[in-house]
Amino acid sequence: MISTQTKTPLQHVFSIPVIVAALGYFVDIYDLLLFGIVRLPSLRSMGLSEEAVSSVGASILNWQMTGLLLGGILWGVLGDKKGRLSVLFGSIITYSLANIACGFVQEPGTYKVLRFIAGVGLAGELGAGITLVSEILPRQLRAIGTSLVAGIGLMGAVVGYFTVELFAWRTAYFIGGAMGIVLLLLRIGVFESGIFANIREQKHVRKGNFFLLFAKRERLFRYLKCIGMGLPTWFVIGILATFGNEFGKTLGMPEPIQPGLAIMWSYIGLSAGDLASGFISHWLQSRKKAVFYMMLFTFLCTFIFLYSGIRSVEAIYALYVLLGFGIGYWAMFVTIGAEQFGTNLRATAATTIPNMVRGMVVLMTTLYGFFKGSFSIIQSGALVGLFCFAIGFYSILTIPESHGKDLDFLEE
Repeated sequence: MISTQTKTPLQHVFSIPVIVAALGYFVDIYDLLLFGIVRLPSLRSMGLSEEAVSSVGASILNWQMTGLLLGGILWGVLGDKKGRLSVLFGSIITYSLANIACGFVQEPGTYKVLRFIAGVGLAGELGAGITLVSEILPRQLRAIGTSLVAGIGLMGAVVGYFTVELFAWRTAYFIGGAMGIVLLLLRIGVFESGIFANIREQKHVRKGNFFLLFAKRERLFRYLKCIGMGLPTWFVIGILATFGNEFGKTLGMPEPIQPGLAIMWSYIGLSAGDLASGFISHWLQSRKKAVFYMMLFTFLCTFIFLYSGIRSVEAIYALYVLLGFGIGYWAMFVTIGAEQFGTNLRATAATTIPNMVRGMVVLMTTLYGFFKGSFSIIQSGALVGLFCFAIGFYSILTIPESHGKDLDFLEE
């Protein structure tokens, strides 16, 4: 085995824990978005009417999102109490078995429960992976390593889209579950974070106490800012891409914009952006500057999307790629969340933060629906975007810089 002292930067970044974390996030994203891709064919195969497909589909999606929110807290606490690896093993077992079971589902009630269980399992993957990679890599390579995890992982969305194009929806679930089981075997050789191992047996240290995040005003605001900077990412996916058909119609597109394609192209850009964000942060020697510039790029692309008068379908899909690239600071914002908090709360913070952002999609879609009662589609999207970007810019500009920060510290 090559010692830590003699490893080259390339060997660090492409070490087994980083590669396995990246593959884990790949499977996670594949399974996370799979229901959205197979929602219509799976519910239609159960004999539901078109009206029921819409309402039942929304209900199942809400159950999955609720699972993500609760699972984020569960796995975060376990990650700080029992270790990062316990979450990586437990979460993948949970969502792999749930997805295999989804391949056998025959009625909506069971489907709803299984997507809730899958959501709980899916909630632990990214936060635990980013926490582990952040703690085992040298501080100067953390941004590149975590960006590699997310950049590879987000391609799971693209693979999910084409899997459903090539196979039946039940087979797509079986494939997702099988990938998880294979990944579980690969994880057997992964080692625990040394930083966490040093405090594992320290009984006096409060580990994984979720409410500790709210115990001090300064710590609470740090936590809220970590969530706030992520809002523009899911505004792009949850509003601009998901409702791409509505925006396309309002913009006068010659043919309908397909939300599935809009999401896929956004994730292609997002994957490239995530890979780039680590190198941008490394080059600028700053997490804050990297996220700020990418957020600003996303804001400008959003303005072009809504107000430039684009009439070409090809141009709109190209713009989705650019929007996706702009929100490619997703891994960076989770890394910032991991770096902001001590070892005894790091997994709790890093696991709950992205799931809180995902949960905010419910608020975004509610606001979007509310605004549509009084404003146009474009104005409604712009108002939701203004809300998300205002909070995002404030959060990144005021949060402490964490580039090169020593992570071997505790929260009191």
